Amino acid sequence: MGPEWWVVLLVIFGALIVLLAIGVPVAFAFLTINVVGVYIFWNGFAGFNQLVLSVSASVTHFAILPVPLFILMGEVMFRSGIASKQMEVLDSWFGRVPGRLSLMAVGGGTMFATLTGSGMAGTAMLGKLLVPDMEERGYGKPMTLGPILGSGGLAIMIPPSALGVLLAAIGDFSVGDFLIAIILPGLLMGLFYASYIVIRCTLQPHLAPPYDVPPQPLLPKIGNTLIYVFPLAAIVFLVIGLIFLGVATPTESAALGAAGTFVLAALYRGLRWEVVTKSLRSTLGTTVMMFMILTGTTAFGQILAFTGASRGMVELATAVQVAPFVIIVLMMLVLLVMGTFMEPLSIMFLTVPIYLPIVEALAPGLGMTPEQAVIWFGAIMLLNMQMASTSPPFGLQLFVMKGVAPAGTKMMDIYKSALPFLGCDSMVMLLMIFFPPIVLWLPGI
Repeated sequence: MGPEWWVVLLVIFGALIVLLAIGVPVAFAFLTINVVGVYIFWNGFAGFNQLVLSVSASVTHFAILPVPLFILMGEVMFRSGIASKQMEVLDSWFGRVPGRLSLMAVGGGTMFATLTGSGMAGTAMLGKLLVPDMEERGYGKPMTLGPILGSGGLAIMIPPSALGVLLAAIGDFSVGDFLIAIILPGLLMGLFYASYIVIRCTLQPHLAPPYDVPPQPLLPKIGNTLIYVFPLAAIVFLVIGLIFLGVATPTESAALGAAGTFVLAALYRGLRWEVVTKSLRSTLGTTVMMFMILTGTTAFGQILAFTGASRGMVELATAVQVAPFVIIVLMMLVLLVMGTFMEPLSIMFLTVPIYLPIVEALAPGLGMTPEQAVIWFGAIMLLNMQMASTSPPFGLQLFVMKGVAPAGTKMMDIYKSALPFLGCDSMVMLLMIFFPPIVLWLPGI
């Protein structure tokens, strides 16, 4: 008789955490656990054949093809200068609203998020474009760093989202439905951010001193909007609209979106050979890293299932005499704690194989079908990953912001600026948990 499931779970997770703590890259940490686990639990060397098949299947899955295409879209947008043109047009439409430049960060982040899948790229671009101008005009750090950190993370929650595609692929549920499900929560986050900025800048005007804005004629503003913003709407339609209408799969839409981005960059004369090579090189590096981790976590999930650890956790969660919503909230709290010292991708790959079977088992108690429950939970989890990327002390976007912030900016300034926006994210998450139609309404249409 083999060991109890909880002993297996503790040993596997303990070994994985030790490997990550000593600095072993995530992909190789999973690979080490998988090789040892397969040898012990899958009949010695004979189990390695199954491991190879598992690794091969995980990266030849058609559903994950949009990931490199979404990353490529973001790289081309960022490097060709299209994103900065967006910001200039957006700037012309803001009048003397309190916190004008901070609102630009949120508006620009929302627009940029609809065209990329990279939160880090959004944070880097907005930080370079806006922070120097904000500081020059006397803006306080809470209104310079915070809005950019928050809106940079919108790229994770507003389609196309590379992390969202990976989450759906690992959880084996509909990528198209999931990309549509996260639209409303993402827009809700942008609304909360903007409301917070206006209220705080009204109460504390010294954080965003007003300044004279030269009036701009209406016709040139409309003309620039038609030239630089409306063509981007066509890209958004290619990526999201075709999925929503059922005309194209997420993979086909991603391919059309990437092709459209290259055409747009060429029309705006930003498609130089240097831009293409750097975009392709960066996309390749990011994609290989993601896929290496994916191969490890797929086999990791199979080992947990084979040893009975996944089943044991499901039985334990369903046997506890508390409301299903309480279990969901506890799972989210665990993710938030992990997010303070691990990067979002690692957390997602580590927990999805364990969490989703529990969510499917809780679906009747939540008043949903298993398919609805995993999409709803996946959207909440994705928001949690966005929060993890801006959570002190080790959120990745905090370090990206440190890299592009003006000289003299301390990490403590960045931490303090991020906290109010994490509060906004928390309110959106609670709304998603207790009002599931926020997530499920659009896919239901």
